[in-house]
Amino acid sequence: MIPLRDSVPSSRFPLVTVMLIIVNLYIFVSQLSLGMEKMENLFYTFGLVPAYYSTPQGAPAGHLPFITSMFLHGGWMHVIGNMWILWLFGDNVEDRMGRGRFLLFYLLCGVLAGATHYYVNPGSTVPVVGASGAVAGVMGAYFLMFHRARVLTLIPPFFLINIPAWIYLGFWAVSQLWCGAADVFTADACGQIAFWAHVGGFAAGMFLYRFFLRPHKSSYY
Repeated sequence: MIPLRDSVPSSRFPLVTVMLIIVNLYIFVSQLSLGMEKMENLFYTFGLVPAYYSTPQGAPAGHLPFITSMFLHGGWMHVIGNMWILWLFGDNVEDRMGRGRFLLFYLLCGVLAGATHYYVNPGSTVPVVGASGAVAGVMGAYFLMFHRARVLTLIPPFFLINIPAWIYLGFWAVSQLWCGAADVFTADACGQIAFWAHVGGFAAGMFLYRFFLRPHKSSYY
């Protein structure tokens, strides 16, 4: 299912959402100029490698990867998918929080998503990159704040349907939890995706959003 648009208009231009998209795309395009070897070194330095934090030596970049990993991506589909979802749901969440609060919320959800992945996979030597944990936080906030919204969704090859936001996002969250649980028992059961980072980000967004709302912006859609 591919979400195309939601039914909630924004009251002002989503500056932070747009800037996050521009920064992520700029960094990704810059990655492409490095070549495979240097890009791999970049991922192992500034991507989140849980095993680094389970050894006395620690990570080469300290705890910085809990933030920098959010701005690295593994391919065009990876970055475009994350940025599209951020564009789709981020504008409304930013509208209710305000720009500064939204940026802090986004980064905090990303950090907590990374921490969740680490605690579930402390021995993993695979670098995790991508904005999906932070974006999942935005989705978690949207899930509660705009539960009556509707999402126009493409069901390939050519079916269009308006799905209530709580169903679309709830189904997504349950699928991530299901695959995360499956991965605990069978490695890569649903593919090499950091499902627990998604679950952690989504849960963080659901819990934290109320602390970041602008005054007089707490009403739900």
